Amino acid sequence: MALPSPQSWMASNIRNFEYNIPAEKDLSFYLPLHRAILQGNWENAREIFEQEPNTITERLTALAETPLLVAVKGRREIPFIMKLVELMPPEALALTDYFGNTALHAVAVLGNIQAAKLFVRKNPDLPNIWNNDGSLPLHLAAIRGEREMTLFLLSVTREDEESKPYEDEAGATLMRFAVNVGFYDVGLCLLQHNPKLAWQDFSPLEVMAQEPSAFPSGTSLNIWESLIYSYVPLKLIDIPGSPNQGARDKSQVRTQRCCWTQIFRGEQIISVWKKFHVALWKLLETLVPPIKHIRQKKLMHVQAIHLVKSLCAEVIGLDHTKASTTFRSPFLLAAQFGVHEIVKEILDSFPNAITFVDEENHTAFHLAVMYRHEKVFNIMHQRSGQYQMLLSLLLDNERNNILHLAGYQARQHVLDLSSGAVLQMQRELHWFMEVEKFVLPQERKSKNSAGKSPLMIFNEEHKELVAHEGQWMMGMATSCSVAASLIATVVFAAAITVPGGSNGQDGLPIFSKEKAFLVFAISDALALLSSISAVLAFLSIFTSRYAVMDFLHALPKRLIIGLLALFFSVTTMMLAFSATIYLVFSQKNSLILIPVATLACVPVALFATLQLPPLLNMIKSTYGPSIFS
Repeated sequence: MALPSPQSWMASNIRNFEYNIPAEKDLSFYLPLHRAILQGNWENAREIFEQEPNTITERLTALAETPLLVAVKGRREIPFIMKLVELMPPEALALTDYFGNTALHAVAVLGNIQAAKLFVRKNPDLPNIWNNDGSLPLHLAAIRGEREMTLFLLSVTREDEESKPYEDEAGATLMRFAVNVGFYDVGLCLLQHNPKLAWQDFSPLEVMAQEPSAFPSGTSLNIWESLIYSYVPLKLIDIPGSPNQGARDKSQVRTQRCCWTQIFRGEQIISVWKKFHVALWKLLETLVPPIKHIRQKKLMHVQAIHLVKSLCAEVIGLDHTKASTTFRSPFLLAAQFGVHEIVKEILDSFPNAITFVDEENHTAFHLAVMYRHEKVFNIMHQRSGQYQMLLSLLLDNERNNILHLAGYQARQHVLDLSSGAVLQMQRELHWFMEVEKFVLPQERKSKNSAGKSPLMIFNEEHKELVAHEGQWMMGMATSCSVAASLIATVVFAAAITVPGGSNGQDGLPIFSKEKAFLVFAISDALALLSSISAVLAFLSIFTSRYAVMDFLHALPKRLIIGLLALFFSVTTMMLAFSATIYLVFSQKNSLILIPVATLACVPVALFATLQLPPLLNMIKSTYGPSIFS
């Protein structure tokens, strides 16, 4: 579509504000001013304004951009923009370009919060001006993910009968933008303005169900991050006040801030200790920036859960049919993506959701098994009650029962969550055996439309995984047995050629009466025994038959024993080495023990850092509590 000529556009009636613009003027007339604004040369621009005062409101480009719009889009500095605004009457700030965008629309996209506050102070009507696409500045800030700008515009956008920014399609669009970029606190505020946004034209629950990272269930944290996450406080964040806030109706102000008081009710920091606590965390955030990221993540989780609760509370107020239609897709998607917070909240609000099925006749229970989400499985299992028989007997479109679905291999992204190749097959076995307890005995051998039983499907689906993990186990055992053999050789040689040698009379070691020699003897013996034990454990892996059930306990147990023995042998070998160095050099300088002991800890710490995390995961998976509670 061709743009209209500048002359025809200038002659047209400009919405919101009209100025008489001489049609005979060509755009080249404004070229010096245009160039001065883009270069940020205020002196030249001021001279032009003094000679031609009307140019402050005229159109400089083919897109009908005023000097203010050119300056904003050209990212001029705030002092330059302030000088322009001082020369303009308040209504001139409402001038729009060809697309209906005011200067406030432009700064909303760019996230220039200082300019936005400057414009709104000059003309409070700007936040309620729509562009040609039916968007307010608030919409543009939200879709671009400009959080500070969105919060500011939310506080200054009026809710009146004429604009109705939070109703119908405009409100649904704004809710969609806010939820898509993770502004769940803004979504809660919008819901307070218009409860119909919970289901009208758009389902926020459906979008949130596909964002596991917005909830604790979809966030993976290490030990230190989990510790910080547990103790870091939530900070109160006030919506910025508007310049005309005093002139507003008190109910509007209360409505705009309702989301914050609801989220943090009971958590206001009132005591001196709590104030000191928050100040301490602020200092820690400054010194350790990742702490701030963890706090923001925790805050987002809290806001998301509150929004889910509020959405469910609004939906259950509908009639049964409408509520069922609204809850169905979010509930099944949450089960598929493992967002157990949404699954639990919907079940609490609408217990009949347990019977929802998708196009392939899968319930949330089936989806939890297919995508290996144990927390969703546990919730569904606990809530199944009278539907337990129905869920165990329900067949999908290919006549698979829930045990057939457990027999199919999990999606690769789910398998990748398991640390270590051996845990993938072990996890699959745990799932199949747990679901097997749930179904009726006669259903364990039932056949689907392809004539396959659950066990047949499991064996076929996991054939490649068994072969892959067998090769991984062989490679792991080979590498570790070589390392253990080298340690055994070294410590055996050290036991024969003791440090300092013998006295030549009765064959006793020279340092036999030293305490450090006793440390050497014990640690060397332990290193020899543990390294040989590690070699034997890894050799037992070579002799395994690598049957499917071996991956449940036998192979993980042998690997755990071998790695623990290898770690212990490395530790005791370095201890024996430190004792030897001390015996030889301590007579000259006893402080030699400090650097030696420090350096000896390096390989032990390196081994622990690289191997202990997967080893601990293996121990937890093999001997720890079941993931099915």
